[in-house]
Amino acid sequence: MAFLNEFFSAHIFLFKVIIRLSLSIIIGVLIGSERAKHGRAAGMRTHALVALGACMTSLMSIYISEVLGVGGDVMRISAQVISGIGFLGAGMIIIKNNDIITGLTTAAGVWTTSIIGIALGYGFYSGAIIGAALFLVSIIVFTKFEKRRKSTEVIYVEIDDMHKTNETVEKILNLFEVKVTYFIVPPKSKLGGNIGIMITVPERIKFDINKICEIENVAYSCEE
Repeated sequence: MAFLNEFFSAHIFLFKVIIRLSLSIIIGVLIGSERAKHGRAAGMRTHALVALGACMTSLMSIYISEVLGVGGDVMRISAQVISGIGFLGAGMIIIKNNDIITGLTTAAGVWTTSIIGIALGYGFYSGAIIGAALFLVSIIVFTKFEKRRKSTEVIYVEIDDMHKTNETVEKILNLFEVKVTYFIVPPKSKLGGNIGIMITVPERIKFDINKICEIENVAYSCEE
């Protein structure tokens, strides 16, 4: 009888592990897809791995406490993850040469994703799912709200041939009916020979970003 209890307990624990890890990846992908849609470096893979790793730390704590029977503070491992993710997020924050700070939302998103992963690992399904839903709603709604308040719009364009930068930029600027400003930035793709351009246009100007992508030597373009 003791053998059966041990057998079923082990399989129930394994089932919980599979469910929690799977949910952490799904939620990480959902959050990461929203960031990837805006051209952020930390996309689906990064958020999925952060959620998965954070969930694993919670499961490790439970395994050590319940299965191995080792006492102590089960939250200690997860607490270190929360601090560690802060350093990862700090590396995503960039101060551009025009004193514009970017990456704060992505850094906060990665940190929040790790918290959601930890909650899933401990079996706090309702809190994790509600938190993830509120996270997605907030960044989607507030992003649209902030864009309406902005007086200018920033567009990132990546050119795949730096020797034709002036020619390509001139074609891009001709698409706008008013004078716009731009500056050179490192390419997001980090590919040799590519160059990035940040274009600032008045928000009242209507433009089709797809027309920029149709220009020769433009690798891709996205709104910041």
